[in-house]
Order: sequence, then C-alpha cells, then structure tokens
Amino acid sequence: MKEGSHEDEEELARLMMSYQAGELAAFELLYGRLAAELRRYFQATVSEGAQDLVQETFLALHRSRRTYQPPLPVRPWVFGIARNVLGRHRREAWRRSRHEDRDAPPAEEAAAPAAALALEPRDLAAALARLPAGRREAWVLHHVHGLSFQQIAARFRIGVGAAKLRSSRAMRALRAALGVDPEAGGTRDG
Repeated sequence: MKEGSHEDEEELARLMMSYQAGELAAFELLYGRLAAELRRYFQATVSEGAQDLVQETFLALHRSRRTYQPPLPVRPWVFGIARNVLGRHRREAWRRSRHEDRDAPPAEEAAAPAAALALEPRDLAAALARLPAGRREAWVLHHVHGLSFQQIAARFRIGVGAAKLRSSRAMRALRAALGVDPEAGGTRDG
C-alpha cells in the first residue's frame, strides 16, 4: 500500500481501533508503519534527538489513544501529537538554554558589547522622555523597579499581555532611539 493512500489510511484506522480495544499487536504494527515517517519529520526539524522524539510521540499516542475518533484518518492525528511533542521539546530546550546562560560565569566577551555601547545616562533619559507615557511607565516599572508584569497590569488596570506589550514596545523604541542593533549584539551605530 502506498503511504498516505486511502487504503493505507483505512488500514491505519483499523489498527488504531484494534489498539483502542487493547490489542498490543496493533500498536506494534502502528509503530512499524509510522515510526520512519515520524523520524523523518523530526530529523527535518531538529538537529539531534529525532528518535527520542519519535518515542515521546508514541508515548503520547498511547496516553491519548482514547481521543482518536474512528474512522478519521490516523496519520494527521498522529502528526498533530508529534507537533505538540516538538513544541514541548523546543520550549524545554529554550528553558534549559536560558537556565544555562544564567548560570554561566560572565565572559570577557560579554562585557565588550556593553563597553562598546557606552551610553550616557542623559541619552537614556532623553529617549525615555520621548516614549508615550504608558509604555515608558511600564518599562521603568519592570526594568528599573523590578515589578512583575502582573503587578504592572494591576497598577494600570490592564491585562498582563498588554503590560508586556507596552514594555516590549518601549524597549524596541529605546533600542531604535539609542542606535542599539540587537542583531549585532548590542553595538551602537554611528
């Protein structure tokens, strides 16, 4: 049977229904039919760990097997699970990298961009003064006074997302006003 054909999908649906009914042999056949496709999918999106992600996908499939609704196609359902697994993997990798960056000792190279930037306090004050009041206040409360976005939202009687957005837009405007290029690692134009 050709991968993705109507007959192939019907066979996968039969296997999934058998697996839902408790037949472990059906799971083994599902694994045999879908593992290589999932591996190729993960290899195209991550640099390493594709086989681990395949295993996580089948574990998630096992946990959510009752949510499959026959006779719907199995392959899109399984790849939906795979996308969720990949999203969790990426979030965990991002969190790990942030944690490792925070724990790393400061390197001499990290100090160089700050020295190259050489901002004067009056430059920052002038750039802040040009911002709309709501954005400026959100930025100052978060970056200077250390308030959480929940605290800022409560103070302004706005949503947390709106507080984050105000601060983010203020940061973007400040970078532009101060000639800071975030893509170049914090160097100043000019």
